[in-house]
Amino acid sequence: MKNIFHKGDTKTFVHVVTNADTATFESGTVHELYSTFALGRDAEWCTRLFVLEMKDADEEGIGTFVNIQHLSPAPVGSEVVFTGIYQELKGNQLTCSFEAKVGNRMIAKGITGQKIISKEKLRLLLNSI
Repeated sequence: MKNIFHKGDTKTFVHVVTNADTATFESGTVHELYSTFALGRDAEWCTRLFVLEMKDADEEGIGTFVNIQHLSPAPVGSEVVFTGIYQELKGNQLTCSFEAKVGNRMIAKGITGQKIISKEKLRLLLNSI
């Protein structure tokens, strides 16, 4: 693993909200807005961009937590700009914060955690389930 980032470094990811991102459950669609669970997926992807540059060829990153404060709605068609902010690396545990905005309006913020482990360790973990 390469420790190449510093606190405050950023990564950006842009996502346009689609119908697949709405709050839809087995009972049907709740609303035509960006769902909290889709926000979580995209927030984790944004902060995973750090992991992709940090991990060695024999390593992989796995998510450990996502904490989201969903502050404002974003309808289908909205362009959401995610900014991942590197916070710290303790051992193999990476912690990042993130913000998601539509224009100047903050729609979500939070924190993610990811561990960088060897692919072999991940394989053994998966085989033990």
